[in-house]
Amino acid sequence: MKKLITFAVPCYNSASYMDHCIETLLNAGEDSEIILINDGSKDSTGEIADRYAAEYPDTIRVIHQENGGHGEGVNQGLRNATGLYYKVVDSDDWLDQAALQTVMETLRGFTAMEHPVDLLIANYVYEHSIDQSQKVMRYTNAFPQNQIFSWAETQHFHPSQYLLMHSVIYRTQLLRDCHLELPKHTFYVDNIFVFQPLPYVKTMYYLNVDLYRYFIGREDQSVNERVMITRVDQQLRVTRLMIAAHNLRKIMQEQRKLGRYMVNYLAMMMSISSIFLILADTEESLQKRSELWAYLRSVDPYLCRILKYRSFSAFTNFPGYQGRRLSVSLYRLARRIYKFN
Repeated sequence: MKKLITFAVPCYNSASYMDHCIETLLNAGEDSEIILINDGSKDSTGEIADRYAAEYPDTIRVIHQENGGHGEGVNQGLRNATGLYYKVVDSDDWLDQAALQTVMETLRGFTAMEHPVDLLIANYVYEHSIDQSQKVMRYTNAFPQNQIFSWAETQHFHPSQYLLMHSVIYRTQLLRDCHLELPKHTFYVDNIFVFQPLPYVKTMYYLNVDLYRYFIGREDQSVNERVMITRVDQQLRVTRLMIAAHNLRKIMQEQRKLGRYMVNYLAMMMSISSIFLILADTEESLQKRSELWAYLRSVDPYLCRILKYRSFSAFTNFPGYQGRRLSVSLYRLARRIYKFN
């Protein structure tokens, strides 16, 4: 039976917190399916997933796989999804009940359309466990509300205000049509998920509801600064894949606002990669930073000049030791303001 939406939940050693995530997803009702992907967990994740599937056989399915990383969990969910729409929810995060009901009602409205909307966008909330604070990421300045729109109707995005995996619900077939396949054993692939499909998105709809609750605070979390430094090679891999994914100059010529957004998103990725290579503070890491920019230059020299000297990623390219110190100081300031990790 075809469902309205598929929630894919990649799980790796998630036994201590996955119940909360699953319980919030069950609020979507029988129109939804939940696919729990047990990614080779070494704790009781698989047993918990099987218990839920036995209790809710019409809603929950479990896939047990050898460890392939978060991206392969997303891939596996997409391969098996029966929902018209597809939403990834990390096992340590959760969805707000009232917002979820609004989303489900909106998606039901799309089913009556000859061409259902390609992308539904909702707000997400940073839930910081250390200081118990919250930060809501809204798009009220960037998108029209409660109406179907295209990229041509979008407005200015504020710094740090980008579409993340937390804020998007794609039409499932669109992801399949653009041949989305995330790399295995690689962190930070959520950036590919919200970048590669965008030129295929023709219609969007924005709901100003705080749907996704993004937990921040575990020491082993992939966005923890210390962890990001140790995994910087995976960040570089993702950034290179994004550089190669599209001809951004062509997209800018055909769809100016979409192209500008994607260029700015890539600038953010270049900034993140560069700053964590600086934070690693080794000769090898600084050489990798030079190689990353050289790779971008080899793919598109014009785009490289824009990102290196005219976009906000320029703040990671100040020359010399003092320049690198200034780059780190600006990063620390941005981190305090936006609290993104």
